[in-house]
This record gives sequence, C-alpha cells and structure tokens, in this order.
Amino acid sequence: MKTTYQIAALLALLTAGAVHADTIPGMRGHDHTGVTVPNMVEAVDFFTNVIGCKKATSFGPFADDKGTFMTDLLGVDAKAVITEITLMRCGFGSNVELFEYTAPDQKDLKQKNSDIGAFHIAFYVDDVAAVKAYLDKKGVTTRMGPVPISEGPAAGQTILYFQAPWGLQFEAISYPDGMAYEKTAETKLWDPKKPGE
Repeated sequence: MKTTYQIAALLALLTAGAVHADTIPGMRGHDHTGVTVPNMVEAVDFFTNVIGCKKATSFGPFADDKGTFMTDLLGVDAKAVITEITLMRCGFGSNVELFEYTAPDQKDLKQKNSDIGAFHIAFYVDDVAAVKAYLDKKGVTTRMGPVPISEGPAAGQTILYFQAPWGLQFEAISYPDGMAYEKTAETKLWDPKKPGE
C-alpha cells in the first residue's frame, strides 16, 4: 500500500509531465533565496530603496520555547527565534526571503565569496555602468568594475559586485547579446530578458 507521501510524489511527477530519475520530483524552478539579515527594517529599506524590489508580505515571529521544533524544522538552536520573515519580489526573477533571527549561538559570518558555503545574489540589469554610477551616488560599496568578459564561455557578460551595509554580497550582471557558451550549448541558462522561456 502506498503512503500519502508516495501518492503525492507520484502525482507531482505526473503533473510535471515527465519522470526524471536525476531531479527532485516535480521541480519547476528556483522559487526564492533565503537570507538572514541583522535588522529587517534596514534590509527591507536596502532591497526596496536601493535594489528596487517590492515587499510582498511579512509574518512571524516563530519560536518554540518548550521543545525542539526549531531544530527539527530548520536545523537551528532549539531556542532560536525568527522575529520576522519578509518576502521581496525583485523584477522578473525568483523571490528573496529575508529572515531576522535571534539565537543563543548566532554568528555574524562576514563571508567572502571564496568561503565554502558563501553566496551572492545577482540581478540582471540593462546597463552595468549605469548601476555603478547609481550605487556610487547612493554610497553603496562596490568592487572593481564594470568588468566586461571577452573570453571563454561567459564572454558577453559585464559584471559588478557590490554589497549591502551589513555585508551581503550582490552582483549586477548584463549580457544583452547573450553569452558565448550559448552557441553550442544543449542546455541554456534561464534568461531574465526572456521571462517566458
């Protein structure tokens, strides 16, 4: 007899249109990236008034002061508290989910892109040079660039890294005429210029 989970997984596979042994069943795409921030007001302000995202919703707090729900669900300290979760919509791409936590073992990572597990959020833009000028006016820390990539599979890109006041890393990227790899690639990356594809 099949369990409810097995039936749900089978239905997800059938509705996905094909069974792939090497994918998460029913996977459709990237829904969101979750990021823990030190201060929700500051983070929402940065994502809204610098990046240009829009706040969709907020909810919370979440905690379990008597049990292990937070550990069991999220792998965090049992006494951790999510004071607020805010979901942001950023143009035509996937969403960004902001978390503000307190926890007895909380760390401030100050990660570099070279650190294992490090990450950044990249936004496709029309003109990286215009982004650089805009960020400079806003007093946002940027790295070298804009840097045009002219060789290799990523040729056609122009990039610029920048960061939020609390250290979260971002990238502005543009490839208006595509990238070199596309000429021979069987699988092409999702292109924010073509949101329906």
